[in-house]
Amino acid sequence: MGTAFGKGHHLHLIDGSAFIFRAYHALPPLTRKSDGLPIGAVSGFCNMLQRYVETNTGDDAPTHVAVIFDKGSHTFRNEMYDQYKANRDEMPEDLRPQIPLTRRATEAFNIACKELEGYEADDIIATLAVQARAAGGRCTIISSDKDLMQLVGDGVEMLDAMKNKRIDRDGVFEKFGVYPDRVVDVQALAGDSVDNVPGAPGIGIKTAALLINEYGDLDGLLERAEEIKQPKRRQTLIDHAEQIRLSRRLVLLDENTPLDFTLDDLEVRTPDPDQLMPFLAEMEFRTLTKRIAEKLDVEPPEIDDTPASAPDAPEIEEVPFDRAGYSKVGTADELQTWIDQIYERGYVAVDTETTGLNEMTADLVGVSICVEPGQACYVPLIHKKSSSDDLFGSDDLAEGQMSVKAALEMLKPVLEDPSILKIGQNMKYDLKIFARHDVTVAPIDDTMLMSYAMHGGLHNHGMDTLSERYLNHTPIPIKPLLGSGKSAITFDKVPLEDAVPYAAEDADITLRLWQQFKPSLHRAQVTRVYETLERPMVPVLAQMERTGIKVDRDTLSRMSNAFSQKMAGLEAEIHELAGRSFNVGSPKQLGEILFDEMSLPGGKKGKTGAYATGADVLEDLATEHELPARVLDWRQISKLKSTYTDALQDHINAETGRVHTSYSIAGASTGRLASTDPNLQNIPIRTEEGRRIREAFVAEDGKTLVALDYSQIELRILAHIAGIDALKDAFKRGDDIHAMTASEMFDVPMEEMTPEIRRRAKAINFGVIYGISGFGLARNLRIPRGEAQDFINRYFERFPGIRTYMDDTKAFAKEHGFVQTLFGRRIHTPNIGAKGPHAGFAARAAINAPIQGTAADVIRRAMVRMPAAIEKLPAKMLLQVHDELLFEVDQGAEDDLIKAARDIMEAACDPVVKLDVQLSVDAGQGANWAVAH
Repeated sequence: MGTAFGKGHHLHLIDGSAFIFRAYHALPPLTRKSDGLPIGAVSGFCNMLQRYVETNTGDDAPTHVAVIFDKGSHTFRNEMYDQYKANRDEMPEDLRPQIPLTRRATEAFNIACKELEGYEADDIIATLAVQARAAGGRCTIISSDKDLMQLVGDGVEMLDAMKNKRIDRDGVFEKFGVYPDRVVDVQALAGDSVDNVPGAPGIGIKTAALLINEYGDLDGLLERAEEIKQPKRRQTLIDHAEQIRLSRRLVLLDENTPLDFTLDDLEVRTPDPDQLMPFLAEMEFRTLTKRIAEKLDVEPPEIDDTPASAPDAPEIEEVPFDRAGYSKVGTADELQTWIDQIYERGYVAVDTETTGLNEMTADLVGVSICVEPGQACYVPLIHKKSSSDDLFGSDDLAEGQMSVKAALEMLKPVLEDPSILKIGQNMKYDLKIFARHDVTVAPIDDTMLMSYAMHGGLHNHGMDTLSERYLNHTPIPIKPLLGSGKSAITFDKVPLEDAVPYAAEDADITLRLWQQFKPSLHRAQVTRVYETLERPMVPVLAQMERTGIKVDRDTLSRMSNAFSQKMAGLEAEIHELAGRSFNVGSPKQLGEILFDEMSLPGGKKGKTGAYATGADVLEDLATEHELPARVLDWRQISKLKSTYTDALQDHINAETGRVHTSYSIAGASTGRLASTDPNLQNIPIRTEEGRRIREAFVAEDGKTLVALDYSQIELRILAHIAGIDALKDAFKRGDDIHAMTASEMFDVPMEEMTPEIRRRAKAINFGVIYGISGFGLARNLRIPRGEAQDFINRYFERFPGIRTYMDDTKAFAKEHGFVQTLFGRRIHTPNIGAKGPHAGFAARAAINAPIQGTAADVIRRAMVRMPAAIEKLPAKMLLQVHDELLFEVDQGAEDDLIKAARDIMEAACDPVVKLDVQLSVDAGQGANWAVAH
């Protein structure tokens, strides 16, 4: 036993419940092989303890440590107030049996584990922290729980282990607006919906801090409540004084909890392999056992995880990835064996190999199938005989393959059978490949979209990422098989002995991901999102992409020439402003002109020694000077020319004469679709030139293009979510929203409104949705920053609900790590706690996501219902661009289509969400997209 706890000692107190819940929610469900006991949270908890033990070394290491748990749900606070924590959700069924195991885990790691009947973990932590401080030592509380912040100061600090962020007195002030000694007063006023602490109705943290700072403390405030100017606030404090005092007693931690141990009992002890190894083996944690055994330099124990029953239950964690389980299928008999297995199982993972990434032109090279983890096959169809290094490269097919026709004749009934589930990763691609061979694959599940529904915003959803992250397996890379650059080959030239393991593994990985993700959807509470917003989009988009849209090559060529002339005119202007000619397309030369020759402010040199001349730099300068403004105009036209008028000509499909874009369902975390090859989402519509590009998108002879566009959907959603009555009323009356905003903000009557004032209000309306800063608005309107900031301040004064919405959304994101749309889509916000330049960006993204995401969900719901609604009309849906849908319809049927489509779009929220503001859809029609829009 060391010396008694005192000066120079450092106590770590770990909030056990926080570790458990984080572990439970971070990992997919995991069960013990031998008996099916849930152990996901225990596994995560052990990983966290192991990481804690490994990282807490060096000068600042703890000398004493304990993990503190809640003993039971009933404490002395329930005696005080029977509603305390009454609205807490029931503990998840599969977490309950894991709680005692986390206590055993703590003891197995040789760390003190403490709890006390009738008291909360926070009370034990408070008592120990105060004792450590009194003894002259230091204490670090490892938790992000705001209730513990009242303890910070004088040698007690908190550490949010998730963000690796220390919280000292200033950190508490940042959170509460008061220092630790007044946190209890603020919490007593603000209450806490999570713990059901009543507080003072209508008073939030900000107002509470304001009051406490003004009146010194809670008693002073309640005594002088009569002096408060705002009548509503005054009355609340007078009427609810007793409730507020009760709330203070509920949030005040008990620093005199009767403990049956002392600080000296918490000395740090090294893990004992004889204690730890048997526990990890009993839990059947293979990987962790091996890792810790290496660290402790002992032999890992044998783990017997043979299931007591049901030996063939599909368990995915421990089936090794082994190429021996992958086979080539070359005959009808071999394929029939696999088809029989599919019918027996009722589901199959399917993947196609093709000669390229463009589904409209790529050839089908082979199909892979997997029905059970570790058992998969590849059915090659058109692999060539000779290898890629053969000089004359023969086109003869390799031996032992079925013909495309024979294989698809056998596979078509299975792929179309409504009783067999087809599982894919990015299934839209395979759907389109099969559709070109007259096979309509249904029903489907898509592992990419399952991941997107659960993990949107956390990482990308490509197969390699998912495999490494959720299966601990790095897939066979494609690069070495295909090569790169000029010598790259297509998959049909890959020798069969290399192609089989690569292709079969893809189906194997897909099946294992599905087995993990499918049951996790429910636990992540995103089943409805996946089933109504993600999965049904696949066939709808596949059909739209295959239909494509006609683009007129001559119009594009004429535009390219016109753009060239316009660029030449701008170059002449720019040279005149610069006083000499230079290459406008060279950032280096432009930087020298702006910062060396014209001596404009804000020149920053990068690593190469050249000045930065990105759009943001030029936009700032353009608020003061003409030359950077002209360069921005030149760049925009140059981009339109290269990206659209030149490149679109290359995208016209030789067979169909149409352009077939490809939509990415899981591209943007908010639920917005992205489109590539070509990207049609980014055609600027605010400029004359951008609008001209739409003229090249035309209807076939005898047909018309019809565009339907949600009118100001994001502002309508903002009015609903943030509860802004002025906006709601204006929408109900059918006012011009931007003019109404301008009138409110600048005190200009509607009849005296000028286009310029309306333009400013419009920029702020949209800017605020995107969380714009004074900087951004100044750039947008090309006005000085101070003036722009004044506009924003005035906007918040006139519409206070927006500021409240923003603060609440940021707070929710910080607490939960995600925000949500009205339809339950989760958009994770992993950087919300970041400091520095990214902090503002993360906050703006979190504020915007529920609005933009809800709008994206609305149009998805409309698109999913659209095919059935227009089935009997001579019409096809061609494109989706943000809030707009574009159709092609036989002449004469335009009005029928507009009615049917508008009905679907305006009722898209029903029956899930009832908006306070009616959605409104504008319709247009014409021979080209510009006229229709």
